[in-house]
Amino acid sequence: MGYTGEHRDHPEPAGAGLSHPYTRLTPDHVIDAVESTGRLSDARILALNSYENRVYQVGIEDEDPVIVKFYRPERWSSQQIDEEHRFTRFLFEQEIPVVPPLIIDSAAECPTLGTHDGFQFAIYPRQGGRAPELDNLDHLHQLGRFIGRIHAAGQGFLFQHRQRLSVEQASANVDFLLDAGFIPVDLEVAYQAISGEILQAIAARRPDSERYAQISLHGDCHSGNVLWRDDCPHFVDFDDCLTGPAIQDLWMLLSGETDNQQRQLMEIIEGYEMFCDFDLGELDLIEPLRAMRVLYFNAWLARRWDDPAFPMAFPWFNSPRYWSEYILELKELLSGLQLPPITMPVV
Repeated sequence: MGYTGEHRDHPEPAGAGLSHPYTRLTPDHVIDAVESTGRLSDARILALNSYENRVYQVGIEDEDPVIVKFYRPERWSSQQIDEEHRFTRFLFEQEIPVVPPLIIDSAAECPTLGTHDGFQFAIYPRQGGRAPELDNLDHLHQLGRFIGRIHAAGQGFLFQHRQRLSVEQASANVDFLLDAGFIPVDLEVAYQAISGEILQAIAARRPDSERYAQISLHGDCHSGNVLWRDDCPHFVDFDDCLTGPAIQDLWMLLSGETDNQQRQLMEIIEGYEMFCDFDLGELDLIEPLRAMRVLYFNAWLARRWDDPAFPMAFPWFNSPRYWSEYILELKELLSGLQLPPITMPVV
C-alpha cells in the first residue's frame, strides 16, 4: 500500500542502511577484474555513461583499450547472460554488425563471462561511432535492413532463458510504485485510475499475444544503442534482449507527428522487408508498447533508488512536481491509446 502522511522526496528504500554492492566497485577492483583475465592494464580507466550496469573503458598495455561491463548483481542469471552473449556471437558470425564480448576463459561453461569479487563482468572491444540520424531517411532504411537481418537470423536462435515481453510486467510496475510509497498520497487515486485505464487498453491489444510472432529481439533498440560507423549501423548492448513482437525493435526509432512517423516507418519497413517479412498488424502495438515503456521507466528508477548513482543522476525524480507532471503524461498516453493506430502511407 502507498504511504500516508507528508510526501517524502526520497522514500527510504528497502535495505537503504546497507552499502550498495556497486560502492565496492572501485577503480582498483575494475583493474583487478580485467587483469584476472590475463590482460595487463596500463591503469587508465574511464567510467562510461551507464546506470543499470557499470561500464568502464580500461587501457591495456600495448593494445587497444577494452570496454568492461559489470552486471548489476542479482538482475540476470548466469544462464541469461550466457544466452545474451551467445546470441550476439551468433549474429556476429552471420556478418551482422554487432559487438559480441571477448573470450575470457575458453574452457569455462560461459567463456565470455568473468567473475571477480562477487561481480559478473564481460569485456568488449572498443567500438567507435556516432548516433544514427533519425531524421535521415537513408539511415532509417539501413537501420530497417539490419534489424531485418537480426530478426531473420534470430529465427534460428530461440531464447530459452531470456525474458518474454508480457503485459503482466506493466501491471507489476504500476503496483510497485504504489506499494513502495513513491506516489504522493494526494495523487494516489488519480494515479490508480489513469494507470488502470492504460493497463486495460494495453491488455485489449496484448503485444504478447500468440497472434503476433514472438521472436528473438534486441529488446532496447533506440538510437543510444546504435553506433554509426563506416556508413553502417553497429548494434550494441543486448543487455535487454528478449522474446517479443518485431515492432518492439522498430518503434523507438520513430519521432515527431504522425505524418513524420509514417514516412519514417515506410523507410524502416522497406529496408526491413529486404530480409524479413513484417506483419503490418503489429503497427497496432506501437502505442501499447510506448505506454509499457513509460510505466517501466518510472518503476525502474524507483527500484534502483537505493543505488547512489540514481539520486545523483536523476535528482528531479520523485519530487511532487515530477509526479504531477507524470499524471499528465499518463493522460496523454491514454489519449494516444484511444486513437486509431498508425498506418503506412499509400504510395
